[in-house]
Amino acid sequence: MADRNAAFEGTIPQHYDRYLGPLLFHPYADDLAARLVPKPDVRVLEIACGTGLVTRRLLDRLGGSGSILATDLNEAMLAYARSQVVAAPGLQWRQADAVKLPLPDRSFDAVVCQFGLMFFPDKAAALREAFRVLRPGGRFAVSDIVLLRDIPEALRSVVGLWTGCISGALRDHEYVEKLTSAGFTDADVEVTRRYTRDDLEAMAEMTDVTALPDGMALPDLVEALDGAFASAFVRARKP
Repeated sequence: MADRNAAFEGTIPQHYDRYLGPLLFHPYADDLAARLVPKPDVRVLEIACGTGLVTRRLLDRLGGSGSILATDLNEAMLAYARSQVVAAPGLQWRQADAVKLPLPDRSFDAVVCQFGLMFFPDKAAALREAFRVLRPGGRFAVSDIVLLRDIPEALRSVVGLWTGCISGALRDHEYVEKLTSAGFTDADVEVTRRYTRDDLEAMAEMTDVTALPDGMALPDLVEALDGAFASAFVRARKP
């Protein structure tokens, strides 16, 4: 995990925000924040906050009520997020590992995460931690990449963005199974966008795709992955 964490240093946060934000993250950040129900004194935990795209929208959604604790494992990402998000009452930042949160039990009303869970090496542990810090009746809400069909193992080793989206992604039914195993109820996966060949080609233009399997060209990879994965909204409740 340390190696992946180091990969998001230097100018990576800026490029991540500038290029991948408009292509992948902005509409899903809007959608995720819009699903949060503002209530007086609501406490929200954001895990893997990255460059603060969702954090800004959560602040707007809460409209000055409640509080947000935005966390990320990567200090460089947090530093960039702090520089991009205007300080506001109720907003705090903290470096934290999602699979071992330094937070008390039953302390949040909602846990949210955008395109972060697919990077966690131990997703089951992260889900158990989210369950632990939620109050009874609390909600878990995630935007993430999900697989719609199995991907050949040879393609899971491709570097760059492809590694994050493919090797760490779960099948849609696996999400529900892991959430249920963690103790959640009402677990559901709603596909919000199926990625097409055009989407994959646009991603490839922005990323370093060099570790292709022997004999495979980039068009072959795009063809193999066409329609194989999607963005999805994942939700569950702590009973």
